[in-house]
Amino acid sequence: MKSIRRWLLGWLIFGMAATSVVAAYAIFNTARREASELFDYELRTVALSLPATLSGAGHGERRGPDLGGLADDRIVIEIWDSSGALVYHSGQAPVFERLPPGFNTVRRGDYHWRTFGVEQKDRFAQVAQPVSVRDDLALRLALHTLWPLGVLLPVTMALVLLVVARGLAPIGGLSRGLATRSIDSLEPLRLDGTTPVEIRPLVEALNDLLQRLHTASQAQRTFIADAAHELRSPLAALKLQLQSASRDGSLTGEGQTLERLEQRVNRIIHLVQQLLTLAREDAQPVTSTVPVSLRRIGEQAVSDCSVLAELHEIDLGLECEHARTPNDAYMVLAEPHSISVLLGNLINNAIRHTPQGGRVDVVLRREGERVGLDVVDTGPGIPEAELERVFDRFYRGEESKGEGSGLGLAIVARIAERHQLELSLRNNVGAPGLRVSVTGLRAHDAEASVAAAN
Repeated sequence: MKSIRRWLLGWLIFGMAATSVVAAYAIFNTARREASELFDYELRTVALSLPATLSGAGHGERRGPDLGGLADDRIVIEIWDSSGALVYHSGQAPVFERLPPGFNTVRRGDYHWRTFGVEQKDRFAQVAQPVSVRDDLALRLALHTLWPLGVLLPVTMALVLLVVARGLAPIGGLSRGLATRSIDSLEPLRLDGTTPVEIRPLVEALNDLLQRLHTASQAQRTFIADAAHELRSPLAALKLQLQSASRDGSLTGEGQTLERLEQRVNRIIHLVQQLLTLAREDAQPVTSTVPVSLRRIGEQAVSDCSVLAELHEIDLGLECEHARTPNDAYMVLAEPHSISVLLGNLINNAIRHTPQGGRVDVVLRREGERVGLDVVDTGPGIPEAELERVFDRFYRGEESKGEGSGLGLAIVARIAERHQLELSLRNNVGAPGLRVSVTGLRAHDAEASVAAAN
């Protein structure tokens, strides 16, 4: 996958590096040319400044001319008289033949020499110097000129890295904002003064897409809610008519047939109610929490399911663990209706899958600043391979018994997700049955104590 950051950094750094190499080469050649001109001027000055009385083949026994610091032992001085005889040669230096007047470049051994000759009255003076001296000076001049460039290059690269990172930061922030959104968050992205004009079309296109998704999702939820609502009323009326006709004798048929018909109608009504509940939960992506008594909700849920428990001859009860006082209300921050639906579905599901004479317990417990609840039954449990699938909508295990729509645990999972609760299922150890645990509810009294302490 192509990366804009890598593409920008690669070309910018490569361009700066290539430009720096070209600039360094140009600076070195310029310094070398200037050094060559400087040394040519020095050779010419030395040749024209030689004393007129200088003579004799010097081998160190005679003092050389005073050149005022312009030349050193790397300069070779040679003088010929009018007859062409060599009358002076500086010591410890190679001997050059007489070259034409002016500047010349010759090779002696492994070195190249730069010479300058001038015709004077009654003599010919020639001065030579190694080319390597010029190269050394050119290199020193180039290094003195290039060290700011050597410092500037890494600083510029670091600045490019910073500028590119800052320039692409809005795109990274947009990506992180979209990645951290929940599946139900379809609000438009915020456009403010910090949004670069280059990515405004992208943000506007995303907002348009989010708006269309929100409209489609809302239409789907509205359709499910309307369908469930419209189906519930005629089905309830049908059930009432069947019961009325059965009582007054206007409906003829075998009792077993009427019983099966009523069971089917009850199952359809239960399915419609579950669909309506699921549609409502899906239509409420944001949860507004308020202080609520989990104990009161548990007592109400146990009371509502007591008739169904008695019908199945099941012992249904509520237990409170780690209570701070005998009348501990287990105050938590939650949405009351959703928690009531969650607990009611868990109890209803446990009763429907527990055989006659069994037991279903609702256990409230404190865990520090958190409150949790368990629904424990003595039913057949769930095979380990199906524990992760029972939260899927309309899923019913192969060994499931009793009536059900396959939506109860899906509704529970949806409510737990909205409240950011942890939901787990596990079979009882050493005994039949299933334990459903819901943890993570924030204790309201703990929040109050923390606020008071601050």
